[in-house]
Amino acid sequence: MTRTLKQPASGDGVRLGDIVLRNRLVTSSSLLGYGRSSSGFYGMSPVALFVPLERFGAVTTRTVTVEPREGHFTTREDWSPRELPGLLRRYATVLRGVDGGWINAFGWCNVGIDAYLRDYYPVTRAQRTIISLGGFSAEEFVTLVDKVNAAVPAGDIAAVEFNVSCHNVNFDFSTILQDVLDEAVPRSNHPVILKLSPDYDYLRNARQAAKAGVSALTAINTVKALRLDPRTGTPFLANRYGGLSGRAIKPIGLRVVSELREAGVTLPIIATGGVRTIDDCREYFWAGADAVSLGSAVWLRSYPGYALSPLRALQVRRLLRAIEPYSDHPIRRPAG
Repeated sequence: MTRTLKQPASGDGVRLGDIVLRNRLVTSSSLLGYGRSSSGFYGMSPVALFVPLERFGAVTTRTVTVEPREGHFTTREDWSPRELPGLLRRYATVLRGVDGGWINAFGWCNVGIDAYLRDYYPVTRAQRTIISLGGFSAEEFVTLVDKVNAAVPAGDIAAVEFNVSCHNVNFDFSTILQDVLDEAVPRSNHPVILKLSPDYDYLRNARQAAKAGVSALTAINTVKALRLDPRTGTPFLANRYGGLSGRAIKPIGLRVVSELREAGVTLPIIATGGVRTIDDCREYFWAGADAVSLGSAVWLRSYPGYALSPLRALQVRRLLRAIEPYSDHPIRRPAG
């Protein structure tokens, strides 16, 4: 037996339930900022500056909140080249390379939903967009949804993503999840994606999402992690704990996607965690994913490594071309 994904009419892209993507390759939240560099060099991965973002299935924004939020970093965006050393020192407190990946603790630093809708959404409409939303109560998610509804016509974006699984804001989202689903999901004029964490009860959360009318799942968010300076015992990150991403979590991401399918979850799944090549995409498709997302394994490099950004961008372009057959034809894989 095989599981076949329903395809939209020709020219519509890929349909995951009521979510329409241009293809099965999207980008993960945060790493490309709000879909546009804010000052010529700051605001997104340098690799992304050489990639046509409008070719992705969708570009997921940095998580935005009701009010601007400093988090553990800064909301400032007017950095000049001469201020680069100070900016790099700030980054060292919230982002560090580790074996097989990265740990970060930006803590949802963002300009706020009003500034995003005013300054970024109008100039990124050529892209298919997933707006990532974050809050600490159902009321905040309702406010965010209402603001997106008022500013964005239905169908103008792919979806909104509810980030209720981030470790870097030091909050137990399990205390609000059901209220968020009950109150915010029905109000949205746009399809809703729920982002799952492997550190929470993701099977239960996925079932809650399905009952609440969520359109799809993102699996997975980063994994809670810690690194210490072996000489002093000082945490690498200002927040002590951070979210681990990159190649190191790919086996975890595959496990979660597979377990969701084995548990009978039928919602479309956008898989993220260590994706870098077409073979990574195939693995996630075999595990049960319907689309895949490029995160830190592609967009982050050591600072000297960013000198090779144009070459890295060519690899991303090749991956975009390789994923197109998966957009034009159904995915077939063994039934769970």
